[in-house]
Amino acid sequence: MTKPPLILIGGPTASGKSARALEAARRMNGVIINADAMQVYAGLPLLTAQPEAEDKRAAPHELYEVYDPAERSSAGKWLALAEAALRRCAEAGRTPILVGGTGLYFKALTDGLAAIPPIPDAVRAEVQALYEHMGEAAFRSRLATLDPSSAARIKPNDRQRLIRAFEVAQHTGQPLGYWQNGAGQAQDGAGPVSAFAVRRILLLPPREELYAACDRRFERMMERGALEEVRALLDRSLDPDLPAMKILGVRELAAYLRGEVSRADAVAQAQQATRNYAKRQMTWFRNQWREDGGDYSVSSTPTTAS
Repeated sequence: MTKPPLILIGGPTASGKSARALEAARRMNGVIINADAMQVYAGLPLLTAQPEAEDKRAAPHELYEVYDPAERSSAGKWLALAEAALRRCAEAGRTPILVGGTGLYFKALTDGLAAIPPIPDAVRAEVQALYEHMGEAAFRSRLATLDPSSAARIKPNDRQRLIRAFEVAQHTGQPLGYWQNGAGQAQDGAGPVSAFAVRRILLLPPREELYAACDRRFERMMERGALEEVRALLDRSLDPDLPAMKILGVRELAAYLRGEVSRADAVAQAQQATRNYAKRQMTWFRNQWREDGGDYSVSSTPTTAS
């Protein structure tokens, strides 16, 4: 029996993924399913580069703006929603088209997630209190005795990942990498997509063109009201460690609103952060999708949109 198609469209930010997904949805009776970790948050359509309202009317779009910024999404939560969306597509005879730039989401979909044992709330609270008491430097040193790899790998000021690595190592007796690199992995290694014929499309515009697109897009965001999105977010006094508070542009524009930098400097810093992020995404997709092999194509068509 021939398997139904499943299209995965990946690539860096500002590479034109949304436009490519819409074109495919029109041709293939498709449903566009978000695979971007920031576009799951509501209330920030400009900063997260959501598809335009007109595009959402042109084809069904799922898993966009499903969480409030006060909530914490995760690859596991997204995967459960994506699996349900795939089932709905199969039942309706429509082609699922997953599009986004979050490599971990694609990896979870195709390979499954490591089954890290659940961490009790009491352990989470204890580790968070320890971090607050010790500060990052001392906490990182303590983490190095439990999980040297994570202590060395996690970037400065990433409180969330430091705490996560510590609580996993302390509760399970194994470093985070032990779980992420095979223990508890989906046994067939196929994730939830084994019922589909998977085709991957990787968008990799020339680097200079991509960087210029990143800069232009952020300028358009500012013209359309991105600053007001950040102002509304700050008015809620949310935990700065929430994922939504780390959306590209939030930190830089927040600094401007607090009077710490000029508007021009905030925009320039946000554009630089976006270009840096795009570079990391290109590296991930080049490495991971090439190593995985399978049916995928690379497009270097100059970008015009998202």
